[in-house]
Amino acid sequence: MPWDPEIYNKFKDIRYQPFFDLADFIQPAEKMKAIDLGCGTGEQTAILTEKFEQAFFLGVDTSAEMLRQSNALESDRLHFRQSSTEEVNRSTEKWDLIFSNAALQWSDDHQQLFPGLIQKLHTGGQFAVQMPVQKENLLNKILFELIQESPFEDFLKGWKRASPVLSMDEYAQIFFDQGLEDIQVVQKVYPIIASDYQTLYNFISGSSLIPYLERLEGEQKEFFIRTYQERIAKHFPKLPAIYPFKRLLLYGKKA
Repeated sequence: MPWDPEIYNKFKDIRYQPFFDLADFIQPAEKMKAIDLGCGTGEQTAILTEKFEQAFFLGVDTSAEMLRQSNALESDRLHFRQSSTEEVNRSTEKWDLIFSNAALQWSDDHQQLFPGLIQKLHTGGQFAVQMPVQKENLLNKILFELIQESPFEDFLKGWKRASPVLSMDEYAQIFFDQGLEDIQVVQKVYPIIASDYQTLYNFISGSSLIPYLERLEGEQKEFFIRTYQERIAKHFPKLPAIYPFKRLLLYGKKA
């Protein structure tokens, strides 16, 4: 799935606040071996490396386009690798910190994935994850309704990607069952203030919209984008508009 760092980074400030909130859960530890799953351009991983001065970080991402910008950030305590969360989950390597900011919503079957990742922690290791609550966010709801309508369902040959993000209760249970302590399961709204509808469209076009757009071409793609933008305008009848974007922040420490 091709990512465009330029489009994604248009909302850098908005995307960074939940990152900082998640990082605040982490407790410093000596010689901490840490991994950042879905590190993107690596800028946030570099911030973590500065924040935790005795930690050694590996940033992994599947996107070559994103990782291309990480080369200049490498150091003795920071390295990057093109890899997937699933590959990390299948490995035998263990960590003192598993961190992921706005990435694991792209991985399926969290009932299996999360226990597997937590098992990759050393005793005393920390698990910190942030994800958008896609099922509850309005732009995602509009998108999911649209792709199930004609002719877009036909254009996409019935393909759709249901969000794998579970409920707060389910994550709390997984963390408890896997022996995590100091459990934090927090849903928080990060408001996006948009002066026009294009801003709202641009925000989702750099993330959840990508797998749909890459399956469409030509007039079908143009019609889909135009209709989606019209739906956005219908659901946000006045400008400036507030988009109460909901995210989950999850943390636990292995006993």
